[in-house]
Amino acid sequence: MQKFISQQNLNTLLDKLIAEGKRVVAPRMNAGTVLYEPLTAAAELVTDQLPRRSGKEAFFPLCEDIMSYRKEGQQVTLTDIDPARFPETVLVGVRPCDAAAIPVLDAVFSWDYKDEFFLERRRKTTIVGLACTQADDACFCSAVGLSPGEPKGADLFLTPVEGGGYSCETHSDKGEALINNHKDLFAETNGEKALPLAQPQTEAFDLQKVKAWLDEHFENPAWDSIATRCVGCGACAFVCPACHCFDIVDEGTEKSGKRRKNWDACGFWKFTHHASGHNPRDQQPKRYRNRIMHKFKYYDDKFGQTLCTGCGRCIRLCPVGIDIAGIIQEIEKQVKVKVE
Repeated sequence: MQKFISQQNLNTLLDKLIAEGKRVVAPRMNAGTVLYEPLTAAAELVTDQLPRRSGKEAFFPLCEDIMSYRKEGQQVTLTDIDPARFPETVLVGVRPCDAAAIPVLDAVFSWDYKDEFFLERRRKTTIVGLACTQADDACFCSAVGLSPGEPKGADLFLTPVEGGGYSCETHSDKGEALINNHKDLFAETNGEKALPLAQPQTEAFDLQKVKAWLDEHFENPAWDSIATRCVGCGACAFVCPACHCFDIVDEGTEKSGKRRKNWDACGFWKFTHHASGHNPRDQQPKRYRNRIMHKFKYYDDKFGQTLCTGCGRCIRLCPVGIDIAGIIQEIEKQVKVKVE
């Protein structure tokens, strides 16, 4: 289904959804930084900047309670957190690099164990994607097989058109339901011309050749030069739309407390620290090697796709200037040298 919606009607739609009691999450300005956060009004929507962090927080929060406990005398009471309490949500203005990561997370959280906290949020969320008409030198979505106009992961996908407004294309029953429930705000298409999409400058990676090199070079000395700068701060993992590592900890006192799920990162020293004191990744280059291996080999081995959508956030925010796209280009050069 293809429709057109004006900017004014998009704002009206968001205000109506908020008035209906829906949780509307979208890019908004918070103390000078654009983040995906719940809107109180459509006027807060920001459409000209990529949020600092990704849209995965709508399904996979930085920290969440999964259980509470209380001890009174010899009686211990455990109380589960009911995922059914999660509200109906519309996630709006999701860039292709963020929307495409959501099916990647789906595979992880519905694999051998079904994470109902993640899956219930997914069931209750409609995703409205937004094409990109600008990119900076850190963007490389097209290098990993996506594009600034890629609708993957979106239920309804918006493309800005000349003269204002958006061409709308549905990609699921949820997207069609959103339009059908607010038909008065959508119009038939009338030959609107889409604005030119962004043009990321990084050339496409040969991901199969990169993976083949990784398959055979776990102990390659190149890792020391590739990863020696990494300081293990975890910023790359925390802003990545596809990273999904977490830890589960009990917080509280002997009398009461909560079990919580918190984000974690394979770049942290404690991530693989054993109770025995042994750490198989005892040096930072080993930990950064795991990051590259996970994104371009291990995840592909398990699920048949790459754990990177080319958003470029890790490049922009790395305090020591590590460029993951540049690293993959260096690996491609290693492949070329070997072939020659």
